[in-house]
Amino acid sequence: MVRQIGSRSSRVLVIFMITLSVISMAVLVSVHQLDSFSIPQYTSREQDMPDNHPNHDNGKNQQLKLKDKAQRARQLAQQRLQKELELQQQKMEEEGKQRPMNIILFYADDWRHDTMGAAGNPIVKTPFIDALVKEGVRFTQNCVTTSICWISRATLYTGQYLARHHFEMLGKGRTILKDGKLTEMKLEVPANETLYSLMKKKAKYFVGHAGKLGLWIDYEQYLGKGTFDYFVDEDGWHWRDLGGKMVHITNKNTGDALRFLKLWEGKGKPKQKPFFLNVAYFATHAVDGDTRQYLPQNKSMEMYENDTIPIPATATEEAWQKMPYFFHREGRHNEGRTRWKWRFDKPDKHQRMMKNYYRMASEVDTSVGIILKELEMQGELNNTLIIFTTDNGNFHAEHGVADKWYPHQESIRVPLVIKDPRMSPEFIGTTNDEFTLNIDLAATVLAAAGLDPLPTMMGRDMSVLYRKNGFEGEVKATTSQSRRKAFASTNGRQYIEPSSDGGGKYHSGSESSWRTEFFYEHPMHSDKYYIPSSEALVRKDYKYFYWPNFKYEQLFDLKNDPGEIHDLFNSTNPVHRKKLDEMRKRFLELKEMAHSDSQIIL
Repeated sequence: MVRQIGSRSSRVLVIFMITLSVISMAVLVSVHQLDSFSIPQYTSREQDMPDNHPNHDNGKNQQLKLKDKAQRARQLAQQRLQKELELQQQKMEEEGKQRPMNIILFYADDWRHDTMGAAGNPIVKTPFIDALVKEGVRFTQNCVTTSICWISRATLYTGQYLARHHFEMLGKGRTILKDGKLTEMKLEVPANETLYSLMKKKAKYFVGHAGKLGLWIDYEQYLGKGTFDYFVDEDGWHWRDLGGKMVHITNKNTGDALRFLKLWEGKGKPKQKPFFLNVAYFATHAVDGDTRQYLPQNKSMEMYENDTIPIPATATEEAWQKMPYFFHREGRHNEGRTRWKWRFDKPDKHQRMMKNYYRMASEVDTSVGIILKELEMQGELNNTLIIFTTDNGNFHAEHGVADKWYPHQESIRVPLVIKDPRMSPEFIGTTNDEFTLNIDLAATVLAAAGLDPLPTMMGRDMSVLYRKNGFEGEVKATTSQSRRKAFASTNGRQYIEPSSDGGGKYHSGSESSWRTEFFYEHPMHSDKYYIPSSEALVRKDYKYFYWPNFKYEQLFDLKNDPGEIHDLFNSTNPVHRKKLDEMRKRFLELKEMAHSDSQIIL
């Protein structure tokens, strides 16, 4: 097992990190200065001929003929390109049958859904992630079930809602009365049922973690002794003195990931054993307690220098005043508002903070490119499932707050990009707007490694959304076999009944459909005014909020009010009154199921 680098190798580490820093920053500066990428156009033979060539004619008819021939040539070239893609896909599928895939998860921090060029952000430059989007699928409505670092990570490692894994407080889990005394329960899921352990001991993968584990507990005790072939945990800093030299954490994350890949290669890719690696970036998380908050690498400070970051439409005093009354309690500080003051209370500060945030995002993007280049050099890129996602979203002054926690769109929506060797050609370069969730990550990784999700897991393999016959295979099982046998593909877990409202269109999924709603939860942190507990029923048309500490309800019409400004709880409109009653009822049903021990898919 490989752990953090000791002092005896610090000089080697420093030399390596300095070299990596120079290379990565050269790539970052050059690549992120590009405004766009251009695709060369195909031309016909006649277009390349000189004016005095016998076949060249300046007449109008001849020009039309040349245009027709050029168009036909382009069409033929496009057809050839499509055929080549199909043949390449067929070849990859055949190779996939011969040996299992590698799996790499790029897992960033505090990075919301629109912090990507491919997501339409006009400022931030993320060309390497954008390239993955062109070669895979971007999930536009991907969300987390709890928007905070450690709970989201516990969900990744277990495939469960907070309501089931109970890891509600960093380093502690939940605190309960046990044998007459208060006891910190830590992570309550058995170590051999966590994702890393299953990938190592059941799937027989070469397993590594490079970056933020994010739990602050004994990883061997709670994730399994002997689980990791390589493990480095880095958390809570942007710059650190390593061997007398200052090193940036994103460069450290990159170097650790490359060391894992070199270790795997150096061991002879142990007898064709595939790898699973989580590159868990600390960026773009702020340094808590440092007034500067975001500390990018020095050479990226030129990026965005001349840009003006747009101010969100809901970053207004009016939007802040519309937040629930307990956000405004005199003498009690809401942490979201406190962090807004740290980052966004003045226009020049807002610009500075967002530029540094985007610089750190671009640095992560460059790291992704460097690591994928190493996979390409090892000949493994086309046999690797690549996932890019993050642990939670982030308010950038919307509603007069900063950070995460609450059920608003800015907080719960996060990026998800998947490039998969098994992906059917028609899905390559597309977007998908289904409600994928972070509870689906464990099931997706396990399925790619040939394992079923455990009965205690609550998510679902997302590859059915981009593989040929994904849903069709499940439907066939229910039509040609018994319903009981169909449940075998979900390892005995069952889909719950649809909501009683909406004529069946609101549900948590079925053998032939993906979920159209989900339950959201976040516990109280410190006290009910600091970070109040929040819950929600999330749909694409309406969202129902419930704040348990204050028994306070809200209803938002997302179609007409995507910024979630106008609370409809007190509306006298009969449509809104009915919707509130229906969603309150369904919210309680899903909450009860999330807190149950039932073997279900949510």
